[in-house]
Amino acid sequence: MENNRGTENRQSRPVIGSGRKGLAMIQTQKKSSSEGVCHDDIASPLRAQTIDELHSLQKKKSAPNTPSTGAQGAFASAFATISEEDRQKQQLQSISASLASLTRETGPKVVRGDPAGKKEGQTVTHSGDHHYYIPSLGISDSALKFTHVLYNLSPAELYEQAIKYEKGTFITASGALATLSGAKTGRSPRDKRVVRDETTEDELWWGKGSPNIEMDEHTFLVNRERAVDYLNSLDKVFVNDQFLNWDPEHRIKVRIVSARAYHSLFMHNMCIRPTAEELETFGTPDFTIYNAGQFPCNRYTHYMTSSTSIDLNLARREMVILGTQYAGEMKKGLFSVMHYLMPKRQILSLHSGCNMGKGGDVALFFGLSGTGKTTLSTDHNRYLIGDDEHCWSENGVSNIEGGCYAKCVDLSQEKEPDIWNAIKFGTVVENIVFEEHTREVDYSDKSVTENTRAAYPIEYIPNAKIPCVGPHPKNVILLACDAFGVLPPVSKLSLAQTMYHFISGYTALVAGTEDGIKEPQATFSACFGAAFIMLHPTKYAAMLAEKMQKHGATGWLVNTGWSGGSYGAGNRIKLAYTRKIIDAIHSGTLLKASYTKTEVFGLEIPTEIEGVPSEILSPINTWSDKKAYNGSLLKLGGLFKKNFEVFTSYKIGKDNKLTEEILAAGPVF
Repeated sequence: MENNRGTENRQSRPVIGSGRKGLAMIQTQKKSSSEGVCHDDIASPLRAQTIDELHSLQKKKSAPNTPSTGAQGAFASAFATISEEDRQKQQLQSISASLASLTRETGPKVVRGDPAGKKEGQTVTHSGDHHYYIPSLGISDSALKFTHVLYNLSPAELYEQAIKYEKGTFITASGALATLSGAKTGRSPRDKRVVRDETTEDELWWGKGSPNIEMDEHTFLVNRERAVDYLNSLDKVFVNDQFLNWDPEHRIKVRIVSARAYHSLFMHNMCIRPTAEELETFGTPDFTIYNAGQFPCNRYTHYMTSSTSIDLNLARREMVILGTQYAGEMKKGLFSVMHYLMPKRQILSLHSGCNMGKGGDVALFFGLSGTGKTTLSTDHNRYLIGDDEHCWSENGVSNIEGGCYAKCVDLSQEKEPDIWNAIKFGTVVENIVFEEHTREVDYSDKSVTENTRAAYPIEYIPNAKIPCVGPHPKNVILLACDAFGVLPPVSKLSLAQTMYHFISGYTALVAGTEDGIKEPQATFSACFGAAFIMLHPTKYAAMLAEKMQKHGATGWLVNTGWSGGSYGAGNRIKLAYTRKIIDAIHSGTLLKASYTKTEVFGLEIPTEIEGVPSEILSPINTWSDKKAYNGSLLKLGGLFKKNFEVFTSYKIGKDNKLTEEILAAGPVF
């Protein structure tokens, strides 16, 4: 009886109704003989029949892009007329050519997509999800496999690759990607080599003081073969096609082939990211990097002094990286390339910060580590054009890069809010330490290295000027942290003095900057970036003076170091005073000030600046021991002279007139 009543109750329930607490009622009554499963009567029916089909619906395929009507040149027109399939094939042919071994006629078999995305038993040549290119090859292991190309992946895709396949990669609490650069946590300048051939023999700066350490063409090709063979042995490689230089008239196309998602995301952030239309018409790159940093070079190869080698071949327009995973090698390697390519177009490449006022006045900031270049060039009242690498052409200034590479050691939200807030999703943070559970980063922890860094797109800075270009500079500011306490807080420079101090690139190391330093040590870096310049420093200085004279720019030497005595006796010049000085330079009021000249260095110093105590403007006034002041002044002057000896023999043009003019602008005693 109970069973019959239960049946009657079930049959009497309405088909549509509400359950407890308003939840949808699940039907158990058959609507027709064809339905044999329970279902939710509220949700719409799902198109997928299996979990794999459901996953396939999750990702929406990107539609082919049509090149913009403004695309220029026959190359762009040719791309506009081919099918999407042919365009993909040409793209892969170009990548295969980049990966070609010099001992074989053509490059490896390449296919687009992640090898992990292939279904079990599926052959690549029949895959509808991937585009592929199969060149003819001689007999080799590379002929037996496909190299999967992960081409210009988005940050989200690169996060997935890094988290899944690269040990030591995590997502921090702010959303940034934390990663490790391996045994090398900084650049290896002693392992950097440049091919010396008939052209570079005469064009580049070689010998004493030069950062260019030579290698021959054969050794480069040996290392190139080693790198390419390593990359071709992998199941997949990351390929980035991007640009350098925001000036469209002088931009350079670069291709980066790497083995790590970390490196691909780093360069995605640091280079200029092409639009979809620009990528479709990218074509052959102007310069290619082969980053096989996980694989060492052969130490028994000629010119090799360790298992690390960073090799530049300017004739082949190629760079090879072996034995170091530090991503900064790619950034600075390309900067060296720009230091060679741009001057050949009469464009000055500069290791500087650059900002622009609301009225369009542009200032360049030069300075070594610890001088305050980043702090002073970051001004919320001005637009940031760039923080590190720039070009000065007939069109004005332009940022070379598409991102920023900021130091993270002791970073705080209070001191550097822009950098702090830029460390979010898409940003790469290198070698930092974080709390195991919360993933909160401890920027004061130097357990891995003191050289912790963050790489992020420049758009992450709120006051960045996009596109990163500006008019000709009005002010060229050379920053020095003088721990000897004898340079004025600010000096107005003549063109010859600007060249002299630009070539010198002076600052001083003090205790806390490097281990083992107990008293001030002068350090000089030609053009404020000696490690990256390719030509003789005097050539860059002459170009700087020529552009400054042509466009009416003024040179300034700003000391952010000590006053009233050297390090240990005097005091650091207050940042508030330095900011007032920089503001006076930007506004133009400092040009109208009255000036006096100092002894030895012959610097013109203002007698008054609003908001700055007049007594600190002349260094001798702040020293109680005048004899000690003179001793410190002569010591620093002697160090400048000694440093400049390496540049005195270099001649520009047919005579030695310019060199003599620059020398005369140095200290005299």
